Amino acid sequence: MKTYKAAIFDMDGTLVDTLEDLYDSVNEMLAHFDFPPRTIDEVRQFCGNGARKLMIRSLPADKADFVDAALAYYNDSYALHCTNKVKPYAGVMEFLAALEAKKIPLGICTNKQHFAAIEIAEKILAPIKFSYVSGDEPSQPRKPDPARALAGAAKFGVAAEDVAYFGDTAVDIQTAINAGFLAVGVTWGFRPRSELVEAGAQIIVDSPQEILDLINFA
Repeated sequence: MKTYKAAIFDMDGTLVDTLEDLYDSVNEMLAHFDFPPRTIDEVRQFCGNGARKLMIRSLPADKADFVDAALAYYNDSYALHCTNKVKPYAGVMEFLAALEAKKIPLGICTNKQHFAAIEIAEKILAPIKFSYVSGDEPSQPRKPDPARALAGAAKFGVAAEDVAYFGDTAVDIQTAINAGFLAVGVTWGFRPRSELVEAGAQIIVDSPQEILDLINFA
């Protein structure tokens, strides 16, 4: 069995359930501009490509000119509320602790705003220590561009083929494939198994506990 030397993770829908906080801030923004609210299932489907794309998808179709104002308001709201209701998925903390015990370098590469990724990693996922956390910033490409994920592998001093990347959406699977990582889809997040299969996930897991049985980390 091949051995993997590092693990990099998506955040929303993979490590933590952030949906309620995302939903609350999206609808706070929409209410501020007197636009109709979105359902939680709509917000679930709109996530994955960064906050700007979330705004484009959340706004009424004829309100594209509001994107910049919507994004500014949403970012202010989410900065205040991004840790209100978020929680790790069942089994995630135990799995991460098992990787730490093996001295496996851990990273996060997400299209979530960088400020929120850092805050959630430090407050919600503590005491797990991530050597690399990369969120969406204006100067950086978004997934599925592999540049930020590959920067994490370089920081670890690990070849791409020795990295396992975990995510819950087609964007994550495409990122892993583009980077040359093992593409691992998780089914407990924001998207159905069928999306992960269609995107080309090499391994699909239904719980964190399954991962160490299927992937050899050392």
